[in-house]
This record gives sequence, structure tokens and C-alpha cells, in this order.
Amino acid sequence: MSHYAIMTDLNRCVGCLSCSVACKTVSNVPIGSFWIKVLRVGPNKCGDYQGKRPNIETYFLPMQCQHCKDPECVKVRPTEASHIAADGTIQIDKSKCIGCQFCVMAYPYNVRYLNEDERVVEKCTLCTQKTAQGELPQCVAQCGGRARFFGDLDEGIDNFECPANPTKQGKGVSYDDVHNARQKYSDIAKPYDASDVHHLPNVGNNPKFLYVLRGRTWQGKE
Repeated sequence: MSHYAIMTDLNRCVGCLSCSVACKTVSNVPIGSFWIKVLRVGPNKCGDYQGKRPNIETYFLPMQCQHCKDPECVKVRPTEASHIAADGTIQIDKSKCIGCQFCVMAYPYNVRYLNEDERVVEKCTLCTQKTAQGELPQCVAQCGGRARFFGDLDEGIDNFECPANPTKQGKGVSYDDVHNARQKYSDIAKPYDASDVHHLPNVGNNPKFLYVLRGRTWQGKE
């Protein structure tokens, strides 16, 4: 089984909300609901005051379904609507969902919601309709800062991919050439070590998504 995930380099994320907007557009997410929320963490104090430089720091944290290895939302389902798919992602079978919202209550990251019109629960699907065809999730494809990367955890995050920079593709290339171009995280990443890699709080669900944050204090407990 694959273990697909998204890794976000928080030092590259500028909080532009492109991931959230792209997700809402391609997935037709209702007004007032989100599959991706971008939180501002901080400003927080970060050491002693140094001249004109403020002693505060902040960063932006995109949050969505973490497609966990041991998801709490799947454990509480009465109809098996929430399930682990063959590609390791967590999906919802709407034909089985009865809108009881047990999964919403068990979910630790507050990015599941009840679609009031359809009376079914919805959340990030990790764009399986795209990744099954070799494309990137929409939030990764539309990240202007190239802060988001998609890949299989079994292959290591250095092999996660994002769109290649079109300005480096040369002249005379087609839209499809640029659209299909990829670059690995190792191609553009600044040095990092294991202490710079983080997950959202683990309550026994083992979240798969990763965040790289260098030189700043990670505010969430592992």
C-alpha cells in the first residue's frame, strides 16, 4: 500500500491562501466550509531584543485532513462510510454516509464538516481523481511559493514533488510541458535535519502529513 502525503515547507509558505482557494474551487466546497485552513501561528516571542530587529516570530500553517495511518474517524464510523482506500488515503463513501457526524466529533483537526444540502460529511480527498492520473493535488499544483510537495512516504520526503519553475523550462515550451514538469524537494530545499520535521498533534491517529520548519519554534506538540 502506498502512503501518499503532503509535505509543507513552512519557511517557504507566505500565507497567500492559494492552496485553500484552489481546493475550494476544484472541489466545490460550500461557502463557510474549508478542506484546507491556513492558520497564522504567532507572533510569538523568540529570544532577546536585538537592536531594531523585533524579538518575535510567526509562520503560516496550512491544515487539512492528514490522511492518518490509524485514523480515529474510521474507528467510530457506524456504516463504514469513512474508510482507508487502497492508496492509503482516507475517503468517504457518500452512499453509506448517514450524516451522524460521529467522524466529525472524533476528528482532531476540525476540517471535516457536514454538507447541509446533501446531509453527508465531506473533507479533503487528496485529489484522488487527479493523483490517480499522475497529476498533483490541486493545492500543490497551485502553490505559487512552491511550499507544498506531494509524494509517497515510503520514498522519503526528498523525493516529494511540486511543479517545476516555468521560468527555468526555456523558450518555446507548451502549456502541457510546463504543466507536467516536476521538481523534487531535494532540488530546491534548503538544508534541514530531523528536528526540523514536524507533525500535527498525534492523539493515536498517527498523522501522515509533514511540516518542515527551520529556525523557528514549532508551536504544536508532536
